[in-house]
Amino acid sequence: MVSEIVKKHEEWRSKCLNLIASENVMSPAARSLLSSDLTHRYTAPDGLYRGTKFTDEVINEAEKLAKKLFKCKFADVRPISGHVADLSLLMAFRGKKMACIGPENGGYPGLAKENAPSRLNIEVHYLPFDKESMTVNLEAAVELVRRVKPDLVVLGASLILFPYPVRELSEEVHDTGGIVAYDASHVLGLIAGGEFQDPLAEGSDIMLGSTHKTLSGSQGGMILGNGEVCGKVREELRFVTVDNAHYARIAALALTLKEMEAFGGSYARQVVRNARKLAESLDSEGIPVMYAEKGYTRSHQILIDTEVLSERYGLKWEDAALRLEESNIIVDLAGRIGVSEVTRLGMKEEEMESAASLIASTIKGSPPSQVKHAVEELRLSFQEVRYCFEGS
Repeated sequence: MVSEIVKKHEEWRSKCLNLIASENVMSPAARSLLSSDLTHRYTAPDGLYRGTKFTDEVINEAEKLAKKLFKCKFADVRPISGHVADLSLLMAFRGKKMACIGPENGGYPGLAKENAPSRLNIEVHYLPFDKESMTVNLEAAVELVRRVKPDLVVLGASLILFPYPVRELSEEVHDTGGIVAYDASHVLGLIAGGEFQDPLAEGSDIMLGSTHKTLSGSQGGMILGNGEVCGKVREELRFVTVDNAHYARIAALALTLKEMEAFGGSYARQVVRNARKLAESLDSEGIPVMYAEKGYTRSHQILIDTEVLSERYGLKWEDAALRLEESNIIVDLAGRIGVSEVTRLGMKEEEMESAASLIASTIKGSPPSQVKHAVEELRLSFQEVRYCFEGS
């Protein structure tokens, strides 16, 4: 039975240390809204369906909270994922020119030349990138903008450790008649909490992304902004990229936005502290983490130096990740480690030191069964979601 499989999944995950950078956990109150009556319902801007007065109130409340939290004039919470939000943006620029961060530099693969843009006849140019500082090479990017004159420049990435030169690049893009978008999928919660750059305040015309990474859910997408382009992107939603927007999801998102309004600052600060402490502790344990000279990170992510790790321990990161999973430590295969979820469960710097020790022990050859027991002991004290109205 599926219910038994889900039960096993939940029992197992309650004993795991989840360090996937793309994931987080919702509060019990937000989760409860996913199973409300709204999960059965439709509504539509033209009033086609009746019985929707409270559904419409939920949407309005979510968008009002989003505009307040992100200090913008426009919000649309209908995209059912960050990818759908990105696709809606691209639809508004079909047949035109776009510059973005390439996948080889951590850019979102959905924006890669061969993926969605190729279906929309969008000419893609990758922004010059400085791997040493892990951000856009501003001088070279400005040269590209002046030469190519892209209609759309998208900042933001799947691997995002440090802010981008949004203000400086926006000035150049606007001078050539272009639009700047910022895919904030990974850092929306940090932006809401005031712990990362504020792209809209720095000149981005539109900000969009998924709602379940550092912003803890529900899973979905959101479009925010101040520029005229927001209206053009909205035109690409109904019956193009979105029909049923999944209104129970929007109710859960609205509650999460309210939680972020109340607790987002303290949560975001602790996320960054935890990421840096985990990186520092891993480094001291002999697990190489990149960008120590820059303080490792200013986001929820850290990046393992997989080449050095392989040389040091004769272990590819893909194999290390599988070994870590045997120890109930969950990471991705890209070398990213994220602390959004463990922070929301209440972990702080002391627990990051413990986590680093457990990761290092596994990679250095300790039996996974032995480490797994220690992971379960650590997780036992962190079962409740924090930074919400039910928790501390």
